[in-house]
Amino acid sequence: MARLPRVHLPGVPEHVIQRGNNKQVCFACDDDFAAYANWLQEFAEKFQVQLHAWVFMTNHVHLLCTATDHTGISLMMQSLGRQYVRYFNRRYNRSGTLWEGRFKSCLVQSEQYVLAVYRYIEMNPVRAGMVPAAANYHWSSHGVNALGWTSALCQPHQCYLALATTAEERLQYYRGLFNAEINETMLQHIRSATKSGMALGSEKFKQQVAALTGRRQQPAKRGRPKAGGKGG
Repeated sequence: MARLPRVHLPGVPEHVIQRGNNKQVCFACDDDFAAYANWLQEFAEKFQVQLHAWVFMTNHVHLLCTATDHTGISLMMQSLGRQYVRYFNRRYNRSGTLWEGRFKSCLVQSEQYVLAVYRYIEMNPVRAGMVPAAANYHWSSHGVNALGWTSALCQPHQCYLALATTAEERLQYYRGLFNAEINETMLQHIRSATKSGMALGSEKFKQQVAALTGRRQQPAKRGRPKAGGKGG
């Protein structure tokens, strides 16, 4: 089955995943993470993309970001991918592809879902068993969003800003969101939407995206259409 074209809408946040080909390592040391972060910031600024949450794992990355036009995220990821592959191949004396085809992404409804994706992204190292808590993993946005670290890479989404009226209260409230696990239903919704490229949100949100883009936001029904009528 042919893949549906990727959907972008200006001003609507997206969850983006870029994986290494065949789950191969894409970041072998801190210098690799730092290089990727530097170019991510450069191309995000160039193509007017705001980054709200991110995590760099050894063989994949997650981003939550919002672009000002429908091309920004694709241009950012294409430029970043090419730049980093050149660096990685040169550093490790290798050739060929590094990434698993094109990146995956889905539009995310602001209400209820954006903060869930924040948590999903920053809890990735915990779910992978790499660290006991999100605060223990350096290469993510958790230090900025929960601990108040300064970073030019991370810009808050309006849903994050709405958590409280002051920065300190906001940090405290955000840290409190990590006291409980994301429920399994929400985990499955996030994974399914990102894998399929279909919108993450309410049925109304999906209908609005479909109407704006002309692309369905529900899985197609499987199997052949049933013949009409009962009997002959």
